[in-house]
Amino acid sequence: MRVFVTGATGFVGSAVVQELKAHGHQVLGLSRSETGVAQLEAIGVAAVLGTLDDHDVLTRSAAACDGVIHTAFNHDFSKFAENAQQDGRAIAVLGAALEGTTKPILVTSGTAMLAVGRMATEEDRPGGHSPRISEPSADALVAKGVHASVVRLAPTTHGAGDHGFVPMLIGLAREKGVAAYIGEGDNRWSAVHRGDAARLYRLALERGAKGERYHAVAEEAVPMKTIAAAIGKGLGLPVESRPPEHFGWFAMFAGMDAATSAAWTRETLGWSPTGSSLAEDLENAGYFG
Repeated sequence: MRVFVTGATGFVGSAVVQELKAHGHQVLGLSRSETGVAQLEAIGVAAVLGTLDDHDVLTRSAAACDGVIHTAFNHDFSKFAENAQQDGRAIAVLGAALEGTTKPILVTSGTAMLAVGRMATEEDRPGGHSPRISEPSADALVAKGVHASVVRLAPTTHGAGDHGFVPMLIGLAREKGVAAYIGEGDNRWSAVHRGDAARLYRLALERGAKGERYHAVAEEAVPMKTIAAAIGKGLGLPVESRPPEHFGWFAMFAGMDAATSAAWTRETLGWSPTGSSLAEDLENAGYFG
């Protein structure tokens, strides 16, 4: 299968590219920089230069392939709502290129804030509290007959090169001089190694069903206090409870309870995570270098 991958040089997308190559698929990767294009070509991957706003590039590339994996997203939280709209437009364009075919498209979402006070499952749907519209955009494609489905990433998709939520917590701990959590620190995040997430994308592409959600979750419920303790150990800082104000704009994420099950995903796709745990990566993957 020839697969068009957006965000092909990103933290998750680059792992997806390697996973596809290792299992005999051809890849056409989208990169927004000449450097990224060169990186892809250096590992034998066909590449195209463009951004999520280059709709003609998205259309041509998706139409030229047998499937699409959409991992690209602008994570500048200062304009999160604007970036979510950009993402929705890109998904619509990619899907339109596949209308009238059985070619699959995988859209990326997250497991955060799917459920409050209980373990979230694949049957849950995001509420109206988040500006991100990737899942409604995928549903709109399904309504048009497109073979669209969703991979939901855990709040911490970890590994060497991570620049997501955990590095943000580490940066805040360095700045404030304390590895902090809110309240008792009993709120939980789910976690997955990037290599395991990449394998799930491949399996969902090969075996997934139209309209379904698949959870890239290896560890269902890691307490925030445990994460803070690992950060404190890594930085040699005290580990203490702090009020939400300590975290600034990140307080919503630091305090969220995002325990998530992937039982249905594992059973349906035969996915069995084998990568290192979050605690192991915090010890060995260069988070404090």
